Amino acid sequence: MDGGSSEGSEARFAGYVEALGVVLGHADRQQPMHDYCLGLLMPIDRKSVEPMAAVTAPGQVAAKHQSLLHFVGNAPWSDAAMLGKVAELVLPAIERSGPVEAWIIDDTGFPKKGTAFGWGDPAILRSAWQAGQLPSRGVAVIGQSRCQSANRLSALSA
Repeated sequence: MDGGSSEGSEARFAGYVEALGVVLGHADRQQPMHDYCLGLLMPIDRKSVEPMAAVTAPGQVAAKHQSLLHFVGNAPWSDAAMLGKVAELVLPAIERSGPVEAWIIDDTGFPKKGTAFGWGDPAILRSAWQAGQLPSRGVAVIGQSRCQSANRLSALSA
C-alpha cells in the first residue's frame, strides 16, 4: 500500500482504468474511459459529460465534451465483459477479509438532487444493514438503486 499518497492513488487509478481498457476493444477509447471515470470521481454537482469535460480538460471543454459524448453514446463493448473485468480486479481486494456473503446496493450516503424519477416526493432510502435485515460481518456495501425503496429491499447471496 502507498499509505494514501496522492501519487500512489493516481497510479493505482491509472492502472485500474488501463486494465479495464482491455475490454474496450480499441486503444482510442482508453483516454475517454480514463476521463469519464475521473469525472465520476470529481466533486461536481452533475455527473454528466459537460461538467466532466470542464473539470478533466478545462482548456478544451468543447472537444472533451464531444469526446465524452461519443464515448458514452457509442459503446460497442460488452457490458458483461466489462463487469467481469471489474469483478476480476475488485473482488480480490474486497474478499481479503473474507468471502462476500451478500451484496447491498446502497447509495444513501450520496446527496440526491431533485426528486425520485423526476416527479413526486424524493425517494426515501435506507440500507438493509441499518434496518437490521443483514448481519454486519462480511457484508459488502456497494450502492442502493434509487428505484428500490427500503420496504422492497432484498439481498442476493454471493
